[in-house]
Amino acid sequence: MATPTDRRPVTPSAAARTTSGPAPPRRLPLALLVPALLAAVVLSLVCGAGLGASGLTWAEVLRYLWAGLSGGSISPDEVPAYTIVWELRFPRAVLAAVVGAGLSAIGIAVQAMVRNALADPFVLGISSGAAVGANAVLLFGALGALGVWALSAAAFVSALAAMTLVYVVARTPRGLTPLRLVLTGTAMYYGFSAITTFMVFAAERGEAARSAMMWLLGSLGGASWASVPIAAGAVLAGLAHLAWSARRLNALAMGDETAAALGVDAGRFRKELFVVCAAVTGAVVAVSGAIGFVGLMVPHAVRMLVGADHRRLLAVAPLLGALLLIWVDVLSRTVLAPVELPVGVLTAAVGVPCFVLLMRRKSYSFGGA
Repeated sequence: MATPTDRRPVTPSAAARTTSGPAPPRRLPLALLVPALLAAVVLSLVCGAGLGASGLTWAEVLRYLWAGLSGGSISPDEVPAYTIVWELRFPRAVLAAVVGAGLSAIGIAVQAMVRNALADPFVLGISSGAAVGANAVLLFGALGALGVWALSAAAFVSALAAMTLVYVVARTPRGLTPLRLVLTGTAMYYGFSAITTFMVFAAERGEAARSAMMWLLGSLGGASWASVPIAAGAVLAGLAHLAWSARRLNALAMGDETAAALGVDAGRFRKELFVVCAAVTGAVVAVSGAIGFVGLMVPHAVRMLVGADHRRLLAVAPLLGALLLIWVDVLSRTVLAPVELPVGVLTAAVGVPCFVLLMRRKSYSFGGA
């Protein structure tokens, strides 16, 4: 009989090799994929700062970015153009990268936590809970004393309140079970959505209602350098924790019994993941609104590229998610300029056909190796 010292963490790919059947498809090497995606993200950030209706040349864009990064000087007549590049477009591109990375990584964690291939960061009801606080600010001027921080603070606090409520309702003497989490999160999502809809109808019509709808569909229009550090800090902390827990995620994804056999307390780890996912989702939603489909689509796309091992998934998914959302945001503000589209509309327009194509691929098993 194997002793506890004989137990070693098993990856999904290793488990697959113990069964008979065709060899798994070849996966892209991380040594090539990660640097390529990182370079693409950096280049996309520059493009995000340069693309728009202002008519700036790329030489000017690069010079203004360098001036902002290095603290260099510019002439007084260049201040308006510099403000467009450094104060408006570039922080928006950076925040898009942060939000995309966070949603993609949390999507992977949530799918492992609830063992449901259709789960995403919003399945816990956190985003709809955040919407209640955000709408209270946009429609009724709540927390006006906080000034520019009112929206983010209200969304984050209401997201944490929603997290607490979901945890209390879903908890059982045996801990947090996947089915109860999914059912509770879904029920709370509809409940909070009903509250936000009532708030929109109860408020006076006008620009406030339009802003509320834009936020509900996801928007990075309010991005500024002040909103980047908190979201980036939360996402980096969440990524670090998930990367450190990658082996436990592999075990949890294969079921509670398998996890227990590998020395992982599934119930305790699921509580831990719930707090991390809720905190990161709340921080991200507070600055970007409810952007859907990124946390659902990117994990499945990355599994096709690198397999189901969470160590590989968490190295690639944040970069791919950042790359995706940077360009979606660029499209949202340029495709119908000067009108800005909600980011969530475009993520759904891109995600739905891609998801259908994924389902049609016979070689891909959702959530499997």
